[in-house]
Amino acid sequence: MKARDLRALSGEELENKLRELRKQLMELNFQRKTAKVEKPHLFKQIKKDIARILTILNERRKNA
Repeated sequence: MKARDLRALSGEELENKLRELRKQLMELNFQRKTAKVEKPHLFKQIKKDIARILTILNERRKNA
């Protein structure tokens, strides 16, 4: 997901998206432990999306 798309979302929507991404990452880690990861590229992608969301949330908190 692009940063400009995330900036268009409200704070509550970002929090929900963050929870969803963390849940997906946890499920992928569980699959990794059971050696059944079908799409290993998702680890990097989800981590980057989480970082983008956290960055945007921190920027908004600083400016508020």
